[in-house]
Amino acid sequence: MPQKPVPEIIYEDQDLIVCNKPAGIAVQTRRIGRPDMDSLLKNYLAVKGETPYIAIVHRLDQPVEGVMVFAKNKKAASALSIQVAKRQIGKHYYALTVGNESLHNGRLITLTDYMTWDPAKNFAYIVSEDTPGAKKAVLDYRIIHRRGDLLLADIHLHTGRHHQIRLQMSHAGLPLFGDRKYGNPNHSLSSASTGESLALCSYRLDFRHPLTGETMTFTIMPSHSIIRQMLNECRQ
Repeated sequence: MPQKPVPEIIYEDQDLIVCNKPAGIAVQTRRIGRPDMDSLLKNYLAVKGETPYIAIVHRLDQPVEGVMVFAKNKKAASALSIQVAKRQIGKHYYALTVGNESLHNGRLITLTDYMTWDPAKNFAYIVSEDTPGAKKAVLDYRIIHRRGDLLLADIHLHTGRHHQIRLQMSHAGLPLFGDRKYGNPNHSLSSASTGESLALCSYRLDFRHPLTGETMTFTIMPSHSIIRQMLNECRQ
């Protein structure tokens, strides 16, 4: 029986695993036979002869790639979950958006909205603050590079709502490149034409080690070719 693939492990000790979640892999799924990060990491630990305990303390949408931290024991899971609840974990993303953002180019912009989530439709909505079930959603973004109507945004996510970045950026007139759910699938450089995933990557994660309290920062380079190209362009 072929061994299941192992996600790229960035850091590991007795309390946690930091890894790069590939785009297209769910963090956790109920679909039989479909690999997810939970099962892949448990299998990875079992093959090493360790207790296959994995606690999910935060999530990324299935189409999104990026840095994630998982706890390997209950004590670490509890400490990391407290940091998540208190918004003490720094979550930073690169997003390729489509639009005209010349007036805000280089400025730090804060988006504050209220959202609801319909699990039956797998869809999120911007609503008024007094809507039953509405939850506050906050992020900061800065446009760091542009190529025509393609804009590269550096995003700091303060809350973690379902599809938050995709919905808020689209609502602000900056839909994500390749996002068929909330974006602009008719754009001439949609992901369907390039064969690439949704142009959103969690490139940096900051948190305190759940046992030692040490400040830890992990970064990756996005695999999305256009994001990589634009990052290289703006660094030249």
